[in-house]
Amino acid sequence: MPATLEVACENDDCELDMFELHYTYEMPDDVTVSDFQCPYCGETESLREIDV
Repeated sequence: MPATLEVACENDDCELDMFELHYTYEMPDDVTVSDFQCPYCGETESLREIDV
């Protein structure tokens, strides 16, 4: 099953609470939340991975 990464945006000015990334097997194993940006506000530093 492809990996899933759940991410929260903690930017106080952003309206997006959380989002989920589903990616294929071709994604490198060393990809982390720091490789992405919020699709709503565009910030990168305010993202954190949600552990479920």
